[in-house]
Amino acid sequence: MTLILKALGAISALILLVIALFSSLIALGGVLLFAIKVAIVVMFVLLLGMIIVSILRDRTRRRHEAPDI
Repeated sequence: MTLILKALGAISALILLVIALFSSLIALGGVLLFAIKVAIVVMFVLLLGMIIVSILRDRTRRRHEAPDI
């Protein structure tokens, strides 16, 4: 009888350990996906900023090149 209880206890502990590991793995995946999404948004904002800066530089350069128009 005690052997059966020990076996059931070991099996249930193993199942709970696997569930805990999977839940932490899913949480890690969620954190990594969030970090990737944030990186994509930051890269997009930086690209947009670079485009705006280059447009403004071009406009100021054109104003300085042709003052007699």
